[in-house]
Amino acid sequence: MNALWTSILSGSLVANAILIVDLLIRVILSYRIIMRRLPVGVSLAWLAIILIFPLVGAVAYAFFGTRRIGKRHEQRLARLRGPFVAWLHQLRRRFEIARMTLNPECEPISRLAEAGIGFPPLPGNDLELFESAEQVFPALVADIDAAQKSCLLEFYIWTEGGLADGVVDALIRAAARGVVCRVLVDALGSRDFLRGTATARLRTSGVRVGEALPVSLWSMFSARADIRLHRKIIVIDGEIGYTGSQNLVDPHFFKQEAGVGQWVDAMLRLRGPAVEPLALTFVVDWQVQTGENIEELVQTSAIHTVPEKGKAIVQVLPSGPALRAEAIDSVLLFAIYAARKELVMTTPYFVPDESLMAALTATAKRGVAVTIVVPERIDSILVRFASRAYGADLLAAGCRVVAFRDGLLHTKSITVDREFSLFGSLNLDQRSLRLNFEISLLIYDRDFTARLRDLQNSYIDRSNVVSLGAFNSRPVHYRLAENTARLFGPLL
Repeated sequence: MNALWTSILSGSLVANAILIVDLLIRVILSYRIIMRRLPVGVSLAWLAIILIFPLVGAVAYAFFGTRRIGKRHEQRLARLRGPFVAWLHQLRRRFEIARMTLNPECEPISRLAEAGIGFPPLPGNDLELFESAEQVFPALVADIDAAQKSCLLEFYIWTEGGLADGVVDALIRAAARGVVCRVLVDALGSRDFLRGTATARLRTSGVRVGEALPVSLWSMFSARADIRLHRKIIVIDGEIGYTGSQNLVDPHFFKQEAGVGQWVDAMLRLRGPAVEPLALTFVVDWQVQTGENIEELVQTSAIHTVPEKGKAIVQVLPSGPALRAEAIDSVLLFAIYAARKELVMTTPYFVPDESLMAALTATAKRGVAVTIVVPERIDSILVRFASRAYGADLLAAGCRVVAFRDGLLHTKSITVDREFSLFGSLNLDQRSLRLNFEISLLIYDRDFTARLRDLQNSYIDRSNVVSLGAFNSRPVHYRLAENTARLFGPLL
């Protein structure tokens, strides 16, 4: 009997100890979240997870609750800060006249972007918009085949097959001519590519292939595993740049099993002074991930002052957890509030926070024609439900929401009053705005914005308009699932 009571008492003591430890962990983490002064939605979401799910919530926060990029990453960035600031001052002196030629309506946003992100607006750029992979890949292969000094490519996803294999072959040919070729891909997004035959062929041929943000059980204790390199950057000979939403994949082969149709993307080919900051963004990413000597890296990457090639003014906007988290968010909100007549946005993943929703609904209510183009089907169930939860509020405010039906629309674009545009890799969700390393362009050019607006119109023509009546008539269980997913929106 004594043994039984001893067992019961010892079990009670262990249980009570676990409860006390769990309570202490919840209190400490709750205090930490409150004192970090995160966006209210993010704070409330994390508090709910920690308080509702014992221990599991604490573990989730430990791995995914902060923007940890790793000590080595931070140290390498710190060493680059001095050379980067010196280069930035020189760039501003060279092009200080550019802002004076901006449309007065665009000048404030250019100042905001430069104050938050660093790069000034640069004049004299020639822009070519590619509307499909069938246009992008032949042009890219031709540029690589004409390269004489360097080819720099940075992507979130690179997969083998189809048109993508032509780029691999072109890089191998370039390396054989003595061209310095560097390929930087995200370790998670391009995992199969890094393990495949294409990477082996590239490395054997002398192409340097870097793995960005590698993930392992050990690395998860020092850096968040879900912070990813989401940029799409190509720079050839320091003269030609590409960026946009297109990963290095052939849409005829990519994720066909997902049941969302072919991915639809757009890419921009750039010549002129704005290629220089695009190249520098690649160089910083490469150095941080590989540790290569920065002086040698700059020399062999053919970074130089590019003469003016056209008339477009372009501002390069890199963003990510290593920069001010609110910088790109502020630029996006300013662009929305700057609209006077028309605002058109295309994005595959639409999970706004309170400030973005307030900006969109207020802009529609003051008479601006706000159109949001999203794909009818996307490859993430949770994001799909969370995205739809915002539909009723947008439609009630007067926004037009259309669902693209011809595949997964992956183009990320914003046009404002046909005056200026935002174009790049940035999605309208919290992961893109606050976690991932992204690249965007602010383009102050009416001709390019008109071409981009025509592309947006082509998407709208292949979309179904979402009506408020049909939206409100959805079954209750759908609305419950969507509103539940919305609670996790700040973390998606």
